[in-house]
Amino acid sequence: MSDPDNVRIDKFLWAVRLFKTRSIAAEACKKGRVQINGVSVKSSRSIKAGDTIDIKTPPITRTYSVLSVAEKRMGAKLVPDFIKDITPEDQLEILELTRLAYNQGRRKGLGRPTKKDRRDIERLLNEE
Repeated sequence: MSDPDNVRIDKFLWAVRLFKTRSIAAEACKKGRVQINGVSVKSSRSIKAGDTIDIKTPPITRTYSVLSVAEKRMGAKLVPDFIKDITPEDQLEILELTRLAYNQGRRKGLGRPTKKDRRDIERLLNEE
């Protein structure tokens, strides 16, 4: 049986629900998107309480502080007991600006007609 103080980073990220599957977490480590205390790590790297994890998810980098270590997946309500989100405000502002810019891209009614629009057009054409 494995030691609860010696947990792989990919397993921990999956357990605290930062990634949907362990293989996705391992892939993020392989691509250099996961850092522990500022150093890029492989998925086999062990994690301990007190470590800081940076996860690059474009357009921002999220930062988490490890409060406790777990290797089994947990419910969402238990996650705050194991990690704390310490992402800087400037990163969160970038995320909010990106969301706003995305929503401004296309106003309602522009672009391809909806199914309802198509039916209304057909009804108009059939009346004439």
